[in-house]
Amino acid sequence: MTIGFIGAGHIGSAVARAAVAAGHSVVMSNSRGPETLADLVAELGPSARAATPAEAGAAGDIVVVTIPLKHIGDVPVAPLAGKVVIDTNNYYPERDGQIAALDDETTTTAELLQQRLPTSKVVKAFNHIMASQIGTDGTPSGTPNRRALVIAGDDADAKAAVTSLLDAFGFDTVDAGPLAEGWRIQRDTPGYGPRRTADQLRADLAAAKRYRDM
Repeated sequence: MTIGFIGAGHIGSAVARAAVAAGHSVVMSNSRGPETLADLVAELGPSARAATPAEAGAAGDIVVVTIPLKHIGDVPVAPLAGKVVIDTNNYYPERDGQIAALDDETTTTAELLQQRLPTSKVVKAFNHIMASQIGTDGTPSGTPNRRALVIAGDDADAKAAVTSLLDAFGFDTVDAGPLAEGWRIQRDTPGYGPRRTADQLRADLAAAKRYRDM
């Protein structure tokens, strides 16, 4: 299939490399224009091309939104309608500015993207692994102590599609539940960052605490 990328930074580029290695085509975009992605597209090879965010969104069977949270208002809406959209974002107030609804924990980063994209099917993924490890930590299905990654989402079919993609990239999946539960793998939670198996991640999710309770 074709995976569109809105954002081509460390995580976006790493996911694109994994996608190409798994046999998919990718359409890359950023805020600076397709011409600035020439080196990345050349590295990714003939299965990759550069485009505008709207074009990448329109081309993707699945679309990865991997931009600073402060730019969420720039994500094109119409091209992503009805599509599975992977949200990789984390909230960094020092970068994104203060966002009241995240500060008071009445919503999550992925829910903000879902609000922006009301007819898309947003799934949280790839927000708690270092970009460099996406290409190095994947192993075949059934490998003992295989690394797992968390997803969260409100649409079962969308989560199944992302689970299949993660398996192709070499990772087990742990489903945290709806988007509202995505806080369990945000910054400063036990599962954020370290290498974890599925059982370990389930324990981490159960042990996670709201910032207000820390």
